[in-house]
Amino acid sequence: MRRVYDDERLAGAYERGNEMPEGSLRAWVALIASYVQQLSPSIVEIGSGTGVFSAAMARWIEGSEVVAVDASEAMLAEARQHHSHPAVRYLSGEAEAVPAAAGAFDLALMSRVIHHIPDRARAARELARVLRVGGTAIIRTTFRERLDAVVYDYWPQLRVIDERRFPGEEEVVADLVSVGFTLEEVTSFAQPVAASLAEYHARLISRPQSKFTHLTDVEFHRGLVRLETAARSAALDEPLPVLERYDVAVFSRS
Repeated sequence: MRRVYDDERLAGAYERGNEMPEGSLRAWVALIASYVQQLSPSIVEIGSGTGVFSAAMARWIEGSEVVAVDASEAMLAEARQHHSHPAVRYLSGEAEAVPAAAGAFDLALMSRVIHHIPDRARAARELARVLRVGGTAIIRTTFRERLDAVVYDYWPQLRVIDERRFPGEEEVVADLVSVGFTLEEVTSFAQPVAASLAEYHARLISRPQSKFTHLTDVEFHRGLVRLETAARSAALDEPLPVLERYDVAVFSRS
C-alpha cells in the first residue's frame, strides 16, 4: 500500500517547507545532546525524513556517528541530496524493523514521527533492542492533550483530525515502560521556525506537512487565505517570529 510519504512531491515540499533557522536547530541539538552521557555517541534517528536533524546532530554533537532510518525512499533521496554528511548513513527501514544490531546505539531520536507508526508496541520493542543498556530514547512530538500548533489557528479542522492521529502522553509512556524503559522526564521546548507570519505563509503554500493531505483543496485554500490575511495585518507592525512548541519525552534503557 502506498503511503503518503512515498510521494516524491510531498518529500520535496517537506524539505523546502520545514526549514528551521540555524539558531533554532542548534538549540534543539543542544537539548538532545544534554541527555547524552557518552563521548562520541552512536545515534540512530528513526523516521529521519529528509535528514535535517540527523545531519545537525552529526555536525554539532562532537564525535557522533548517526544512522538515519526512514521507510520512504523519496524522503531518503531528499536527505542524501540536501543533508549529506560523512558521519551520517541514510538507510531504508521502519520503526518496527530497524536495520541495526542489538545494543548498537547510545541514543535514539524519534522526531515528529510517533503518530505515523502503525504498531507502536512493536516499535518500542525495536527501540529497546537497538539501544544499549543505559542508552537514551527521545520522543519529540506533540501529545494529543497538548495540541497547540500554529496551523490550527488557520485550519481549525486539522486539530480535530490530529486528535484522532496523535497519541496521548500516557499511551506513549506505557508503550516504552512496558518493554523496559524508565521515563526520565517530559518537558516542553519551543523555538522559532519562521521570522514572521509572512515567511510562514510562504512556506505553507506548498502543503509541506502530511496533515494537509487530509484537507480538500477548498479547505486548504480557505486556511491559506486566513493565514495570508493575518500575515498582512502583522506586517503593519514589527514582525514577530513564529514559534513551534513540542513535547520531549526522555527515557533511559533499563
